[in-house]
Amino acid sequence: MSRLRRLVLSDRYFFVTCNLRRSRRALGAHDFGRLASSLARMRGKHGFALTAWVFLPDHWHAILYPRQPLTISALLKALKVSSMIAVNRGRREAGELWQGRFFDHALRTVKDYLESVEYIHLNPVRRSLVKQPEQWRWSSYREYAGLDGAEQERQCGLKIDPAARDCLPTRVQGFEAKSRPDPSGRYLASDSGAIRRISSRRHGHSKQTSGFLR
Repeated sequence: MSRLRRLVLSDRYFFVTCNLRRSRRALGAHDFGRLASSLARMRGKHGFALTAWVFLPDHWHAILYPRQPLTISALLKALKVSSMIAVNRGRREAGELWQGRFFDHALRTVKDYLESVEYIHLNPVRRSLVKQPEQWRWSSYREYAGLDGAEQERQCGLKIDPAARDCLPTRVQGFEAKSRPDPSGRYLASDSGAIRRISSRRHGHSKQTSGFLR
C-alpha cells in the first residue's frame, strides 16, 4: 500500500509507479507484452481509464483514473497480482514480482497532469535505453505523437483511452480543467508549450519519495 496519505481514492487521475523486486531479474520484451495484456484485461474488468504509460526493465509508470467504487489501492493490487501471475507463468517461475509498496500521486492541476505525461514518456531516454522517446516501443508516446490507437494496440497490446477527455477532473474536484486532451486523448494546441517543458520540479520531487519515483 502507498505510504502517502490520501483524502480521495477514486474519480481522480493518479500518477503511479510500481517497482520490480530487487531479487527478480529485469523485465524484457516478452514480459512487457504480458504486462500490457494484464493491464488491458483488468481495464476491461474494472473499467478504469488509462491515459499514459511506460514499461521499463525494473519498474513501470502510468496515469490511471479509477471510477467509484474502485479505489486506486484496489486497482494497483489487482494489476500487480494479475501481471505477476502472467509474467511468472511465461517465465515458468514463482514468487512475488513487485515490491510491496507503490507510489501514487493524485494529479490536481492540468500542469501537473501534463508534466506527469512528459515525465513518463521521457523516462526511457533518461535511462539511456533509447535516444528518442519514439524509439521505445513500450510506452504511449507514439500514440500521443499521432499513431492510430488500433495500430498501437497491435504493436504492443495496449492503447490509451480515447475518451480521456470525459473523465478529466473538473475545477470542483480541485483540478482546473481549462486545458484538456481532445477526444483522441491527445493535447489541444494550447497545451503544446506544457508538453515540451521538462519539469525539473518533478525530477526533484522524485528524490524525496523514498525512491519510489524514478
